[in-house]
Amino acid sequence: MKMRKMASILLSSAMVFSMIGCSQKEQAKEIYFLNFKPEIAEIYDKIAEDYFKETGVKVKVVTAASGTYETTLKSEMSKSQAPSIFQINGPVGYEAWASYCLDLKDTKLYSYLSDPSLAVTKDDGVYGIPYVVEGYGIIYNNAIMEQYFALPDKAVSISSADEITNFDMLSDVVTDMTKHKDALGIKGVFASTSLGSGEQWRWQTHLANVPFYYEFLNNKEFDNTILASLNSPEIDFTYSDNYKNIFDLYINNSATEPGLLGSKSVDDSMAEFALGQVAMVQNGNWAWGQISGVDGNVVNADDIKYLPIYTGMPGEEKQGLCIGTENYFAINSKVSKEVQDMSVAFLEWLFQSQTGKSYVTNDLGFISPFSTFEDNEKPADPLAREVLRWMEKDVTSVPWTFAGFPSEQFKNDFGDALLEYAQGQKNWEEVRQVVTESWARESAAKAK
Repeated sequence: MKMRKMASILLSSAMVFSMIGCSQKEQAKEIYFLNFKPEIAEIYDKIAEDYFKETGVKVKVVTAASGTYETTLKSEMSKSQAPSIFQINGPVGYEAWASYCLDLKDTKLYSYLSDPSLAVTKDDGVYGIPYVVEGYGIIYNNAIMEQYFALPDKAVSISSADEITNFDMLSDVVTDMTKHKDALGIKGVFASTSLGSGEQWRWQTHLANVPFYYEFLNNKEFDNTILASLNSPEIDFTYSDNYKNIFDLYINNSATEPGLLGSKSVDDSMAEFALGQVAMVQNGNWAWGQISGVDGNVVNADDIKYLPIYTGMPGEEKQGLCIGTENYFAINSKVSKEVQDMSVAFLEWLFQSQTGKSYVTNDLGFISPFSTFEDNEKPADPLAREVLRWMEKDVTSVPWTFAGFPSEQFKNDFGDALLEYAQGQKNWEEVRQVVTESWARESAAKAK
């Protein structure tokens, strides 16, 4: 009896330890992903289900309520089971979470990036991987461009918009197209520069991004232009003349006279492009809906193309589109090595496997910056496809340095000065002075 009882005890103990071992194993085989977009929470739940079916690894998806991601992340990171995958807001977010960010430079995920310069880096390490991007530049209607290049009396030697690789060539083409606008059936080369109140963001933010990127690129105290921007109490507006180059080209070759641009909106501008009244417009990949949705749109998806915003900078032949995001994946460096590896493997599956890529393109709707997507797996949106095409070129994308601008008031001051310049009420030196003084004033106010 004693032997049977002892055997029973031993068997029971073995079962308990086995159950504990299984429990620990199951717990170890779980990834915790803290998502910050409520609108796609259900999609991530489905992704997690499919990943479990394929791999046996559980992905716990928790979604922060809208506008609460940072506070939720702080709370969750203090718990015993902290998120193993979380998101940071680029270089600014990395500064806050650096001690929790694993170096990802040796991962396949990093190697998948079409443009590695988009990653958040520090010294030799890679700590944030962008997973969805947007881009902007000069959108052009290639049907009108081909019509121009077929003219027997055109003044340029090139025969395609693909050969425009710097400001001088862009300027030559645009000014000659203006001379031929009647033959081309257009009202102007560029859509109206929207300078109405609240409609200036394409100029005081997006266009301004280019000269300030180059200015802060010269600041070697910081690893990237966004942090340099955030930590600059004053600016020189070193490349203000380069900004003036492209801005003048826009307003002097527009569908609307410069003095009347204060009445124009972004919708006006996009409608002009959609109706074939102009050949070019500066905007981002989000503009395809604005173009295709215009009643009477005549622009074919196959004719939608992009050029970078050239301003006359040395070496700009290697400049790409302005590409940016606020969405970067990071891996928690404080969880176990096993969970770190599983977390990386999940993200690599999401952006490399057929199942994962289908979710990314068709359900999440991302423009993902990874080379793992074949042409038939990329978004159907022509502007999104153009962004990806430019990211795969041998050029350097211009990061969204405007994330470091000191305030909304600074941007509004800039935009108002541009309107006065277009109306002839300010000269360019006065515009430059407004910009530099507003930056210093707003930076000082922010520092208090």
